[in-house]
Amino acid sequence: MAHIHLTWELGGGLGHAGRLKPLATALLARGHRVSMSLRDLVHTHRLLADLDVPKLQAPTWLHRAVGLPPTQANLAEILLTCGYLEANAIEGLVEGWRDMFGLLQPDLLVADYAPTAVLAARSMSLRCATLGIGFYMPPQGQDLPPLRDWEPVPAQRMAAAEARVLASANTVLALHGAPPFARASDLLLGDAPLLCTWPELDHYARSHLPEGARWYGPNFLPQTGEGPQWPAGDGPKVFAYLKTEHPDHAVLLQALADAGCRTLCYLPEVAAGKPAPVRSPLIRYAAGPVSLGEAFEDCALCVCHGGEATLVQALLAGVPVLLLPMQTEQFLMSRRVAQTGAGVNAALLRRPLDWRALLRRLLDDPAYAEAAAAFAMRYAGFNQAQQVQDLVDAFEQQLMLA
Repeated sequence: MAHIHLTWELGGGLGHAGRLKPLATALLARGHRVSMSLRDLVHTHRLLADLDVPKLQAPTWLHRAVGLPPTQANLAEILLTCGYLEANAIEGLVEGWRDMFGLLQPDLLVADYAPTAVLAARSMSLRCATLGIGFYMPPQGQDLPPLRDWEPVPAQRMAAAEARVLASANTVLALHGAPPFARASDLLLGDAPLLCTWPELDHYARSHLPEGARWYGPNFLPQTGEGPQWPAGDGPKVFAYLKTEHPDHAVLLQALADAGCRTLCYLPEVAAGKPAPVRSPLIRYAAGPVSLGEAFEDCALCVCHGGEATLVQALLAGVPVLLLPMQTEQFLMSRRVAQTGAGVNAALLRRPLDWRALLRRLLDDPAYAEAAAAFAMRYAGFNQAQQVQDLVDAFEQQLMLA
């Protein structure tokens, strides 16, 4: 059978490794050889500990690019911060990827937000499939769309960034006698882009996909954490996954207690031993990740920052969401969810916020629960195990083209 290399290069958190783990398991079950390279081997170690495949450190950009805008207006500007300002800078990373692929000799690369791995694969004529959420899987055959459409960013600035990224990538490809990319988006899409989301959750609000493409739906590792332990009482149950970096985490927790909600909160910093920001008999802090499938069985509201795995599982259970995004990708996702009527993007609301009034609106207005239930009904037939098999089928189709 074939050797398939799964990789993750950019972005943070456990979502990328969580997407790759079930795919690795399914590939192994079909008799394929699997290896992995990861941006972060430390934080993914526990998650992947029971996956018996080689796990290597992905070549990643470690330096700070200076002279760039403080916020990134499109994906090209993000790539400029990751080495694509100059071809000779990114060439060093490409050499690292090429050396890795030369040693491993994979038959197919599967890349989750790994543009430089895609670039190195093209330089070696190694077939590459990409997968992920809409944010870093931009529309095919188009200029990279703006990420901050609420700001007056000059079109020429975004075009210049895209041209520079493309020039850097194609200079590297020319050094290895490989064909150039037509667009900067090709760095993110590879030979076979597999879009793991649904239209309602697509950051770019695509109304249709190119011929032959499909919406695979969100691909995440279901939480298998501790069973939910709710505070005593008869108030509505609210699950909150918050981080202390958000400035309103404490005032929101206090508002939940003041509103009489029984809140189960997973706050990683508290789970790691830090003091709880709010103490109340109506708030219970989880000692570790919570089994979301169980938590959402009897839950009135989910509060989170807009991470895909949490909000998708809430919506699939028909639970409305209050979203507190902390960065652009989460903001765009939160805005899309709010457009379905199944939740509120708090970042769009005027400050100062009356959190207690907002909570009462979400809990008392049936429109939010009805919209979440409608979402759950639309995707009631979604089967994640089948989705994993469909993605592996797509990989094997690429192997036949390699």
